[in-house]
Amino acid sequence: MKRLIQPLIIFFVLFTCSFASAQTEVEPFVPGSTLEGVCYYLPRTAFRVTVIAEKTTIRPGDFHKYADRYLRLQDVPTEESVRWNLKSITLEPFGKPDKDKAYSIKIKSKTVAPLVGLSRDGILLSINCDAQESFLPDLPKPEKGAAPENPRSYMTQEILAAGSSAKTAELCAQEIYDIRDSKNALIRGEADNTPKDGAQLKLMLDQLDKQAAVLESLFSGTTQTDTEVFSLFYDPQQESDRDILFRFSQKLGVLDAENLAGEPVAASVKVLETIPTTVPSEEAAKKRAKMEHGVYYNVPARTKISINYGGQEFVNMETPVAQFGIVEILSSTLFDKKTTTQVTFFQETGGTKDVME
Repeated sequence: MKRLIQPLIIFFVLFTCSFASAQTEVEPFVPGSTLEGVCYYLPRTAFRVTVIAEKTTIRPGDFHKYADRYLRLQDVPTEESVRWNLKSITLEPFGKPDKDKAYSIKIKSKTVAPLVGLSRDGILLSINCDAQESFLPDLPKPEKGAAPENPRSYMTQEILAAGSSAKTAELCAQEIYDIRDSKNALIRGEADNTPKDGAQLKLMLDQLDKQAAVLESLFSGTTQTDTEVFSLFYDPQQESDRDILFRFSQKLGVLDAENLAGEPVAASVKVLETIPTTVPSEEAAKKRAKMEHGVYYNVPARTKISINYGGQEFVNMETPVAQFGIVEILSSTLFDKKTTTQVTFFQETGGTKDVME
């Protein structure tokens, strides 16, 4: 898991250059024009993991000690507690430079000038045409649950003037019973001010329910549910049946993979296809030697990735992954003076997207 560098396309027009021998650079370099030519990376396929979880906070009411005495409410919360629930996990692929796949396009005189499109971090995007940079979408916004209303807004003057918590609790309970009686009278049509209009009656009943619920929360407590968003990056290195991404606890929420206070959220990675490599032969070796002056690109392998937690599968997807495939070469004859071939590459995998002459 690595930090994502925001990409930006940088174009290099080489007025006297062609595609000569490509060589692997193990040491990191700043992509761009050098004395020898243009250096570029092929990408690895990494993933942004977005986790959405609900955080429910339960708070005791001010009069929870009197809940059973005045309202016959039992098992009410007596202390604050937090409960987490894992709602969803999503994977979004993106390309990151593969430090083991660094190549250079060398300058050579008296040849056609190619237009090379690179991302800010040096991934090859296009040749002889404009490239459309792809961006990860913005993360979802966390959502704050509605805060409980202030019960004091529904207290009478007598309740507010009470001199002790016990007396205030008693008066609040009596007010709740009075509201219930008023509601029953309206439903039976026995109230002096019972409206004849059904919509108006419903409005009055809803208001009475709201008043009673807010006052009752002083005894039963309140519950607030917020939606939280977390993100991390996953770079699969090899096939795996259990690659722990992070851990999750119903009490603590999202935790680091090393934090044993939570249960593991694990990824399973399986390569679905084996891309054949060229069978060594003298003829193939000669052909390969002629192509060494071309442009390297990835042939990604189709891969299945699933993510599970607590027996539930949150992700099950098939996607091409660069590091599980092979590297091939576009012949330099595609870019000589007679032919100006336009090529675009998938930023997430380094595979060819379009090849046009």
